[in-house]
Amino acid sequence: MAALAKAVGEQTLFNRTGGAPAFAVGMAHIFSHTLGGEALMAIWYHFAIMFEALFILTILDAGSRVGRFMLQEALGHIWKPLGRTSWYPSILATSALIVGSWGYFLLQGVHDPLGGINSLWPLFGIANQLLAIVAFCVATTIIIKLNKARFAFATVVPLGWLVAVTFTASYYKILSPNPRIGFLSHAQTLLRELNSAAPVPTAARAHELAQLIFNDRLDAAVTAILVFLVALTVADSAWQWSRVLSGRKAAEVKEAPFVPTQLDASQELPREAVL
Repeated sequence: MAALAKAVGEQTLFNRTGGAPAFAVGMAHIFSHTLGGEALMAIWYHFAIMFEALFILTILDAGSRVGRFMLQEALGHIWKPLGRTSWYPSILATSALIVGSWGYFLLQGVHDPLGGINSLWPLFGIANQLLAIVAFCVATTIIIKLNKARFAFATVVPLGWLVAVTFTASYYKILSPNPRIGFLSHAQTLLRELNSAAPVPTAARAHELAQLIFNDRLDAAVTAILVFLVALTVADSAWQWSRVLSGRKAAEVKEAPFVPTQLDASQELPREAVL
């Protein structure tokens, strides 16, 4: 480990939390065997670290913007001005709500080593697959509205599989009686330890147990909210598909019209006109 740390330009690779250093070491190992050898291990390592940082920043940027748009659209049904994406009070208020939502986990991780990434990490797999479900819903909607329903199986089949697997996994993560699987059952196990008369937990252990119980309950609540919202998305998408396929709703696509490039336009002209 000391030689590996020296090769990538780090003082140590022990106790490096978050997964980024381990991922970067793996990428550096692969890339150095392809180009540059051991001499470029440090360069590839820091390239991977930079790549991960930029990836996280761009995800936060895009996610915050999309979340703000969705929140504005939802609040616009309550009060019309809140739905205007050009109205600065609405922009500032909804941006603060979205940024504050993920910023809470960052602040939690700074103040408590058991918070932050430790509370978010168990949600990563479920959230990732729920996002894929939304993507397949959007793709299926576009295919059907383009009057290409015969090709919709390419997105409907993986959509059905993801819904079945991810919703089942979410159910078990929330309500499984096995404390090694379910958030709530694990929290209940920790609560019994916290309230046990013998042996009485120390003050440090009691604080740790209280934080872990809060993390489990928070994960269960966030998972339930995400699954509920995605279930609404799937149900509404299926309703819209049925309306379009049955002819009760016009298949209107709100995509920008195709504009041929100058090269495409020139290919349609006679050769003499191009010359």
